[in-house]
Amino acid sequence: MHSQWTLQDAKNRFSAVVNAACAGTPQVVTRRGKPAAVVLSMHDYEVFLERSKASAPQFTEFLLSMPAATEAEEASPRQNIALREVLF
Repeated sequence: MHSQWTLQDAKNRFSAVVNAACAGTPQVVTRRGKPAAVVLSMHDYEVFLERSKASAPQFTEFLLSMPAATEAEEASPRQNIALREVLF
């Protein structure tokens, strides 16, 4: 069976595309000769979602992993910049 389908063939034989995906072979659908989509079984999709969740850090973990400011950065005063006049 195919593992790559043109968009027209995938539309005409959608049941075959889904059956092949459910059998465990991801089905690539192309548009104008370039890969455009992948049809996966529900099991493969759920595995993909679980792996992507496990590898992504939580937002708080991401913030806490940022490097701390050095002593020089903390000691340096802010620059006083003169603001320009704005006419309304």
